[in-house]
This record gives sequence, C-alpha cells and structure tokens, in this order.
Amino acid sequence: MKESEDISFLLPIREFSDKGTKWLLEFVENVKGLLSIVASNLVDSLDFSRLEQVNQTFIPDNLRKQESDVVYLVPFRSKDVGEVMIYVLIEHQSTPSHVMGFRVLFYMVQIWDAQRRAWEDNKVPESQWRFRPVIPIVLYTGSRKWEVPIKIDVLMNLPEELRRFVPTFETLFLNVKGAEESDLLKSNHPFSWLLAVIRKEHTDKVEFTDVLIRAIENISQLPEEALNQWTRAMYYLVLLIYHGRPVDEHEELQDIVSRNIKGRKQEKEGEEMAETIAEYYIEQGEKQGELRGEKRGEKRGELRAKREAVLKLMRFRFDAVPESVEKKVKSTRSINRLDALFEKALSAKNISEIKMDGNGGTP
Repeated sequence: MKESEDISFLLPIREFSDKGTKWLLEFVENVKGLLSIVASNLVDSLDFSRLEQVNQTFIPDNLRKQESDVVYLVPFRSKDVGEVMIYVLIEHQSTPSHVMGFRVLFYMVQIWDAQRRAWEDNKVPESQWRFRPVIPIVLYTGSRKWEVPIKIDVLMNLPEELRRFVPTFETLFLNVKGAEESDLLKSNHPFSWLLAVIRKEHTDKVEFTDVLIRAIENISQLPEEALNQWTRAMYYLVLLIYHGRPVDEHEELQDIVSRNIKGRKQEKEGEEMAETIAEYYIEQGEKQGELRGEKRGEKRGELRAKREAVLKLMRFRFDAVPESVEKKVKSTRSINRLDALFEKALSAKNISEIKMDGNGGTP
C-alpha cells in the first residue's frame, strides 16, 4: 500500500453501516477479534494464519438491504476435523427479526448444499462426503433491544412431545449496541475497540468523544509491523465520524483523531487521512450545490466521481494499473458496476483479480 497518496477515494460509501462492517471483517485479524469476543474458547483451535474468505453470498436479493454475510474457510487445528466454515451474518436493520433462527439454518444448509454440488460435479463417492462444520455468528448493529431467541421453535406452537423433532443448534450472537462495554473489551483486541466506538455511534458528543479517544489510544499501541491493521482501523474511524456524526462535529472530531494518533509514521498518515477527507467533503458539498436540481447532471456527476474513485483506489492499492483497465473504467456507465469494482479493488490482492468485461459495462 502506498501511503503518500490521497485517500479521499474511500468516500462517500452508500449504506456505510453495512459495508463498513463488512469491509472490516475482510481483514483476518478482525475476524479473530470477533471470535475472541463471542467464542474465545475457539480462537486457539482455529488456524487464522490460513483463513480464507469465500467469495459467495447466501442471502437472497430481497433481503440484501437489511443484512449481508461474510463466509470464511479456516483449518481446525485438530487433524480429525479438517476445515470449518465461519459464517458471519451482519444484521443492520433496526427491528430484530423473529425468523432469524430459520434464516441462519437456511444459509447453513445452502453452504452444505454447495459442498454437495461440488462433490457431485467432481464425482466424489458419497461414502467420502464429509460436510464441514459451520460456526454461525449473527452480528447485530441495530439500535433496538434484541430479545428474540435465535431458534426455530419460536416460530412454532410446539407441544413438548414434538420438541424432539425440531432442529437445534447454537448461534453465536453479538448485539453491538446492546452489549456492555466491558463485555466487548474483555479481549482488548483492536477490533473490539472499533465495536466500542460503533456502540456509541449515535450518543451525545461527550460520550462518543470519550470512547473515540480511548479507542485510538489503544489501537495505536499496535506494533509497527501491524501497520496495515492500524491503517484499516483508522480509516474506519474517520469514515464513521463523517457518516455517523452531525456535520457540525466533523472538524472537531477530525482534530481529535489527529491529536491522539501515536507514533511518527502513524501520526503523519493519520493527519493526512483526516485532512484529505475533510477537504473532500467540502469539495463534494460545493459540487452538489452546483448540480442540485439537475437529475441528468447529477447522474453524470455521480458516474464521473465513482470512476475517479475506482481509479484512485486502484492506483493506491497496486503498483501499476494497465491502460486498458483505465479505459474500461472510464467507459463504464453503470453505477452498480462501479460500486462492485470499487469493493473488489478494496479486497483484491493484485490487479489481475479484478475482472472486467470488454465494453466496461456490467458483466
């Protein structure tokens, strides 16, 4: 990652609450941090150094506005088990779901069914089939209290003599905004401090400022070799300020971020980060004022901004961006396609992982 370039390409992000959390969980250490909160007894049994994110979603289109998922494949240290799946369902709608138990089971069955289809395609004998265990986690970021058990039987009028016929399984659950801070921070993992800030996202300025300062101080204790983890955390905190806090607080909170970042190398990057984001918002506000009332102009402006954002991100992430790729990005006319390219560029290890069709449209 090249540190000297402008990072304003990270803004704005639609549905930041959902996409921001998912982006954090694309980093291995943050997955480990989540497990250290909800199932600390499993952490030592999982080989996080070999964790692999599965590029597949199991959520139907009609539910994607209220939830998203991240799936991982990770070796279990016991040789008898092999690999297990970690399935994180990020629930960000404001109203707790009574059908969550059914939805979790439905997604787990889809994971196993994908395995089954792969075995059949590869003509693996049924006697050799071994489904991977799935560790389901529901990460709830909504504000309302969650009191609904994540079980199938809450959807049934169930007499005791029929209870034995109902599937039962445990779902790990974390209600971020309903948890006690001490429970979130018991592992003192950097990711837990990010969750502590999310927990206070919509509280008054004093409360938010207090947890923000403590989070920055703790995350800044990461060793120098963990700079990528620190950078992702700082990006997220600054983005959270500008997406979740009132506009009149942005400048003050930006100053707090800059003042509390420790270490010369980190301090310089943190100050540049906050300043470029602030400048970006001012510039975007001026541009939006000029474009207000002109729908066609707004669409052209949004396309132009998203194309620029994708290209800036690619140049920031990768040493070189082929001219052919730049041309295809500049000719893309679909906002959804540009959003998809942006998200892929965030997680891709190299430019060759980013697939583009021949005419720059949606594949």
